[in-house]
Amino acid sequence: MEQLDVLVQRAWEVRQAHFADEIYFDFPTSTESITLTGHSCALDCAHCGGHYLKGMTSVLEIEAGTSKPKNDFRSALISGGCTTDGKVPFTQQLDFLHKLKQDVHLNFHVGLLDDDEILLLKDLANVVSFDFVADAETIQEVYGLKKGLEDYSRVYQALRKVVPVMPHLTLGLRGGQWGGEEKALDALEELGLDGLIFNVFIPTPGTRYAEKPPLPVEEVIHFLARARMRFPGLSLAVGCMRPKGRYREVLDESAVALGINRLVMPTPGARRLAGELGLRVIRGEECCAL
Repeated sequence: MEQLDVLVQRAWEVRQAHFADEIYFDFPTSTESITLTGHSCALDCAHCGGHYLKGMTSVLEIEAGTSKPKNDFRSALISGGCTTDGKVPFTQQLDFLHKLKQDVHLNFHVGLLDDDEILLLKDLANVVSFDFVADAETIQEVYGLKKGLEDYSRVYQALRKVVPVMPHLTLGLRGGQWGGEEKALDALEELGLDGLIFNVFIPTPGTRYAEKPPLPVEEVIHFLARARMRFPGLSLAVGCMRPKGRYREVLDESAVALGINRLVMPTPGARRLAGELGLRVIRGEECCAL
């Protein structure tokens, strides 16, 4: 493996050659996270187990006005638990979604949709956040789905014909092990992409992966630096899902140093480093995919 500090410096030089001296820091306080299925998820995925649904706002809460005060959010992440075939059943909430769309921008996270369902997003979605997974064994182990790269590629291509799509790649999704992330980059490069958001597996209490450590942070930094050089003119982001504590401190500062364009809820050290590197900070208050 190439010496990390040398690789980070090379990646930074690539960023300087292709982008203005600015970085986006997103603090998504104006985006509401909405679950269309409450706390229910048929898949019970190894990395989540429905845990993250508990922190989201339900449709009933939105309709009853018991979430944030009315008009207190400018956008919404539309997600929820998945059916046994790997999709969020958004078609059951079309009336609610069309009404919501009149007031706010919508970022959909809806999984492996069919073509007819994808068409319904045309008048609803401002963007679709699509988790791209390229390794069949990872898909089986994490989601319990008998799917492969061809399935994710098909849905990704179909979505891009209808709506803007922001692919997400979770590093170490398979319980803190590498599982096809490089293959996913190969596929996305071939299929085409307008941006890319990286997340990092978090060991989550109550899940099957609760005791699995995340990837070594040095390996994540190495991967991100190589991605920066591979996609020199593409906007790259590090999303909200990544371990906390010292891990995040190291990762965030390195992400700035290697030339990531966008970082969600950056640590104080990452914010200081941006200033030291002469980057003008552009603050956002919505989901980074928007």
